[in-house]
Amino acid sequence: MALSATVVEELRRHKLRQAEELLKLGIRQDESAFVYAQEDGSPIQPRSLTHAWMKAIGGSELPRIRVHDLRHAHATHLLASGVHPKVASERLGHSRVGVTLDLYSHVLPGMQEDAASRVDEALRLAIEKRAAKDVR
Repeated sequence: MALSATVVEELRRHKLRQAEELLKLGIRQDESAFVYAQEDGSPIQPRSLTHAWMKAIGGSELPRIRVHDLRHAHATHLLASGVHPKVASERLGHSRVGVTLDLYSHVLPGMQEDAASRVDEALRLAIEKRAAKDVR
């Protein structure tokens, strides 16, 4: 999956901090290290990640949303920004683009109007082309 330069840089910084913390415990980080892991580098359970997230936002003014809600927000932003649904589907790990469209097509208001506008433009160009041909 393609990642933005900003995300790649943040992940590199995170990996470096993570490696430093593991070295304090006498553990050498390897290439199979998890992005989010327990202090000793072992995999974190999804429930633990949710609890850590809730604890992190607990004292803040951030809305009380689940980690999974961040996934929905990402999907919504992708589609609303004009990212092709197939690309969004792949990034989300959906088995078919239809799953993505079924779940998120509501965030694409104006799709019918856009389709009608594109058909109108194609028809207008075809009529102009035919009119230009008839003039010759």
